[in-house]
Order: sequence, then C-alpha cells, then structure tokens
Amino acid sequence: MTRDRVTARLAGSLERLNAPIDMAAAIARKLERFRGDFQHDPALPIRDNLRAAAVLVPLVDRTEGLTVLLTVRDAGLPHHAGQISFPGGRIEAHDTSAAETALRETEEEIGLPRRQVEIIGRLDDYITGTGFLVAPIVGVVHPPYELRPDPAEVAGVFEVPLAFFLDPANHRRESRVFNGVERRFYAMPYGDKYIWGATAAMLMNLYDLLRD
Repeated sequence: MTRDRVTARLAGSLERLNAPIDMAAAIARKLERFRGDFQHDPALPIRDNLRAAAVLVPLVDRTEGLTVLLTVRDAGLPHHAGQISFPGGRIEAHDTSAAETALRETEEEIGLPRRQVEIIGRLDDYITGTGFLVAPIVGVVHPPYELRPDPAEVAGVFEVPLAFFLDPANHRRESRVFNGVERRFYAMPYGDKYIWGATAAMLMNLYDLLRD
C-alpha cells in the first residue's frame, strides 16, 4: 500500500477533519459515525460523561514502505498504563481542532515536530470503555527526524510495517476477564509487542478503509 493510495482512500474524510467531536450524538449511539468497545461487548454501557480526546495515527514514509509509529505507555500512567497506543491525549480548550490536539500531544509525548507531519484524513471517532471519545487523525510522517520521548509518559517508541496490519492473518479476536467480567477485543501481536484494545480496533478501522 503506497502513500498515494492511502492518501486517496482518506481523501473523503478531509471534509470532516476539523469537525468537532459530537458528544450528544455519541451518547445517543448514532453508530453510523462512531465505533467503540461497545461493538465488541454489547452489554458495555456508553458513559454519559465522555471525555474528548484525539490521537495521531502516524504513517512513516519509509523507502521500503509505510510503517505505523506506536508508543508504549509508561506503567505509572492513570489510564491504559503500559499499553501500546498512538500518541495523543485530551482535547484542551485552547486547541483549535482535533488535529491540533493530535499534533500537540504527539510533539509533547515523543518530540516529533508537527512540521514533519502531513495530515491526510480522519478515521471514525472511537468510544473507549474507559470513557474517552477519541478522534483518530491520520498523518504521514516525513523522515528523517529525532524523537525525544517524555519519560513520564512514554516507555518506548517503535514502528510496524503498515502491510502487517493490512494482512487479515494478523487480526485476532480475543477475550480477557476484567473485574470479573469477560471482555472481547481485537489484538494484533507483533513480535513481543501485544497490540490490542482500542489501538487494535482503530487499526482495524484503518484496514476497513484501505482494504481492496
């Protein structure tokens, strides 16, 4: 999958790139615009106090092909500690758009300059079981660059070939018991990196958009 093909597939999402996150619609379960953990677990309720967030889905434009840049969250964080995720965070009042949040948070978390990220689209907003409504912003990252991960938030940064996530053989449906309740989720293990939950689900949304 080339950069040009990815950009073409995402072109239709540019018109809503700067659209605000619609909390009321999310809570009302207007599922034509939203995806979330509740789709894997119908009994999982959507909270009525969702917190708006945005992440960057960074596609690195390598000579050998596009890769996806992912972070390993620090084990001491209050949410999703130790998990693999996209860089991002809560939308602040001073952010002009979800894309602005994604770029700001990425720069703060891993030191990737926003001038080296070309925003090309937005995936369906995603509701997590932990109460976040996330806008996934897709951007092409232009190397070379030097990352400076914030040790208070990020324990590591790594890349995975986009082709790995576009291969259905690498898509799993798994389950685990949390607080006595069985939860189902997507997982895409890559070597010793266990990519699962909301991150894997958003990668599945990207797969749905890009697949032939």
